[in-house]
Amino acid sequence: MHDLDETEARRVRLAELILRLRRAGVTEQRVLAAMEAVPRDLFVPHESQREAYAERALPIDCGQTISAPVIVGMMTQALDLGPRDRVLEIGTGTGYQAAVLSKLCRRVYTIDRFRTLVAAAESRFKTLRLTNITTMVGDGARGWPEAAPFDRIIVTAAAEEVPPALLDQVGINGVIVAPIGPLDGVQKLRRLVRHAEGFEATDLADVRFVPLIPGIAARL
Repeated sequence: MHDLDETEARRVRLAELILRLRRAGVTEQRVLAAMEAVPRDLFVPHESQREAYAERALPIDCGQTISAPVIVGMMTQALDLGPRDRVLEIGTGTGYQAAVLSKLCRRVYTIDRFRTLVAAAESRFKTLRLTNITTMVGDGARGWPEAAPFDRIIVTAAAEEVPPALLDQVGINGVIVAPIGPLDGVQKLRRLVRHAEGFEATDLADVRFVPLIPGIAARL
């Protein structure tokens, strides 16, 4: 009986999530289906289970956060992903965003500066049998030059400007989605499209993200 109750509760939470996403303008059916298919409660700390689908960022290990569901949906939709795309994610965190992306593209490359976060995310990917995600402990500001160019790049930590290495690693007609602005205040969720003559930028929403810190964490 308990399992049935929990299954019904998850169904209700997912239905509420999809409604919130649609109200926020996330209407792309592939994105909605991907977010329905990834159990968000697997990606939040045990003490936050009851808030897994709440519309706010939640704290995770290493002083980081998992973004609110609507923000994940907005950023995913803004990437305009195709099934053959190769995507670079800066900031693995718990792995939730990468798991959603993996349902929509050919391969996700995801980087985090914290070894413990990457290891835990890898375990979750294995549990869900997500085989098209490649992880690395590294400096997100450097990107992943060995695997470039990418069709899409998503940055889940704030910078005052997009790191030049990431601008170099997205292909022509590629898209970068990143929070840009002051590290201790409100940033703009910015979408940049690379054309032959340069980048075209569009601001999508006001957001607050933890800062993008160069380098690899010493211990964690």
